[in-house]
Amino acid sequence: MIKQFTTQLGLVLLLSACGGGGETSSSEDNTKVAPPITEPESALNLPEAHFNYANIALPTHYTENNFPAQSQFQHAAIEFDNTPVDNPVTDAGATLGRVLFYDKKLSANGTTACASCHLAEHGFSDPRVQSIGFDGELTRRHSMSIVNARFYFSGTFFWDERAATLEEQVLMPFQDPIEMGLILAELEEIVSNQTYYPALFNDAFGDESISSDRIAKALAQFVRSMVSTTAKYDVARSEVLSPRVDFPGFSAQENLGKDLFLLPRENENGDSANCAGCHVSEAFVGPIPNGPVLRTTATVNGLDAISSDDLGIAETTDNSNDSGKFKAPSLRNIAIRPPYMHDGRFANLEQVIDHYSNGIQLHPNLRAPLLDSNGQAFQFNFNEEEKQALIAFLNTLTDHEMLADEKYSDPFN
Repeated sequence: MIKQFTTQLGLVLLLSACGGGGETSSSEDNTKVAPPITEPESALNLPEAHFNYANIALPTHYTENNFPAQSQFQHAAIEFDNTPVDNPVTDAGATLGRVLFYDKKLSANGTTACASCHLAEHGFSDPRVQSIGFDGELTRRHSMSIVNARFYFSGTFFWDERAATLEEQVLMPFQDPIEMGLILAELEEIVSNQTYYPALFNDAFGDESISSDRIAKALAQFVRSMVSTTAKYDVARSEVLSPRVDFPGFSAQENLGKDLFLLPRENENGDSANCAGCHVSEAFVGPIPNGPVLRTTATVNGLDAISSDDLGIAETTDNSNDSGKFKAPSLRNIAIRPPYMHDGRFANLEQVIDHYSNGIQLHPNLRAPLLDSNGQAFQFNFNEEEKQALIAFLNTLTDHEMLADEKYSDPFN
């Protein structure tokens, strides 16, 4: 049984450009009047019983750390859970978040939704180098994947980690003058004007009151529910007790790629590094601190010899030691979400692996293990067979079942 919610749109919005949390500066004209939105009646299709968002079963390799003791940087993914105590995921809350995530009406001209830049078929990322905002302008950076956002250790978001929490992050694109072009008062008004939202808010929060705080909480719940647990990696991993042994469900090439990813690789000086040092746990999320917890746990990966146009996390912290650092999203679904890096400079995985193989540059903030004992950039020097094996392994992280799950799909279709 499907519930249908219908609404006839005909809104005239005053677009007030604002700095908000966006990647760009504000427009000079903050009194522009958007043209009336005239769209045909749209139907919202939701199941009569909620999908399961709150109790997604995590595999044992998410809840237990089965790496050997010498892998001190490794932990179980569940230890990184950034869900706040005042906003646990609920089925009703995430359902509301799903609707908000896909609702194009929540932009200055009714053309752009959160999902416009985070497409399920592309691992909830964007196949474009830069995303297209509501008025056709381009965003400053590439749109990263949001799958497994729940397990990012520091709980901070965006490439420059300017959002202290996911709840803070989800409201920033609405306020960005390029992305969605609203202020929060306009967002609340548009949501209030849709006939289907009062019941959804009541279901999620106990009454029909609509606020930006509740919008943020519902969206954050939906995003945190996007957990990848059914990729080929997970199926094969369930057959063994450790990630370090060969998986019976993997080909010889995939197992070689897994070893290359997980195991330390030495250079001629006896220095070593591995991919898993910066993509930790079996959720394959960003690095964690080996010492005192600083403002960021992100690292420089040697994309450039010097940072000029984009300083990364230094733009948030105003600390020159953070120049060139960018958040590392989970590698889940990495094979289907090119281009890569904050600026989308790499068109495919071959180029990414070539970078780590022999293209790491000696940035002033490069640190061990990517800075070797001679003060030079560590190069992995993969041969062609090893490069192809790494790509084969990374393909096992694609979670086709999760990405095709109806509960993460567009409810307006």
